[in-house]
Amino acid sequence: MSAQARPLPEISWFAALCDDDTEFLGVADPRFASSWEHCRDITLAADRAGFDNILLPSGYALGVDATTFAAGIAPLTQRIQLLLALRMGESWPPQLARQIASLDRMCAGRLTLNIISSDLPGQALDAEPRYRRTREYMGVLRALLDGRTVDQRGEFLDLQLEPPRIGPRAGCCPPFYFGGFSEAAKQTAALQADVFLTWPDTVEGVAATVTEMRERAQQAGRVLRYGLRSHVIVRESEREARHAAAQLVSRLDDVEGERIRARSLDSTSEGVQRQAWLREQSDADGYVEPGLWTGIGRARSGAGAALVGDPEQVAAKLQAYREVGIDAFILSGYPHLEECKRVARLLLPRIEHAPLPRPATDFQEEPT
Repeated sequence: MSAQARPLPEISWFAALCDDDTEFLGVADPRFASSWEHCRDITLAADRAGFDNILLPSGYALGVDATTFAAGIAPLTQRIQLLLALRMGESWPPQLARQIASLDRMCAGRLTLNIISSDLPGQALDAEPRYRRTREYMGVLRALLDGRTVDQRGEFLDLQLEPPRIGPRAGCCPPFYFGGFSEAAKQTAALQADVFLTWPDTVEGVAATVTEMRERAQQAGRVLRYGLRSHVIVRESEREARHAAAQLVSRLDDVEGERIRARSLDSTSEGVQRQAWLREQSDADGYVEPGLWTGIGRARSGAGAALVGDPEQVAAKLQAYREVGIDAFILSGYPHLEECKRVARLLLPRIEHAPLPRPATDFQEEPT
């Protein structure tokens, strides 16, 4: 797709619903524990600051329920989209479709969906059948939210059902954001996602991921957009930013960091292994390439690196990712409320951005 045909990038923030907030990594701080009040303040600050979207993460064991939070925060926000994380193993698709449609109307069509291929709490399903279930659920959800009748005789769903009377405000399914690095996850994204999310990596590594996923989507007769989920540490100068990164891990006990990583449900995934590999390739200060610091991964599973630098350097790094195909950036920083305000002040004025458009329900071949 040509640069002229692409939309402006989407710049999003992170609401820390899953107890992922602190001043020093590896040190629990009750001031930043997940709660309605704390996560509300982060979301409203991101809305006022001009972020395009905000990720509302979901985890069964930790923090605030994302769907309940979305329903509470929707009427309080003015502009920002809500990127609601949905765990596919936990809800019956027809019921979930009605909830999504209702939420989308509550936030005036500003709902987007981060699909997670999850187990049922207390149960475990092998990866291959779990992803097959996720694909089946995603297909039924999209059909119902597009207003189409479902006649499904699948492996996990046996349904003959009309769509809910109240549909999404825009009349079509909110876009599906989806990430994963296993073969099953990539196949699921190619077949059912709208935006494929990747984690922090070198510019070359992100480019390779985008190229691979573009080829997979084309083989399925579809077009994906691409997003990057990353932490960010931006300060007035590079020296201050690097100092802030060092301070973030200054109280980290490596044994505690390993325990934090191990308790995550995705601690053995291919994506997490890639983040660990990046740390191994880093220099003594944790930088794997200029501006990409891997220290966060010492005490966090999942996205384990941060973009670090002054406003010009971080904006240039985002542009480098943009040039290899990234259209959406989901950023975060510690503590999340304080960093939200700082990133809005220092970085957002340097980036022309806007929410991604809702995709058409019928996919066309990508123009050359």
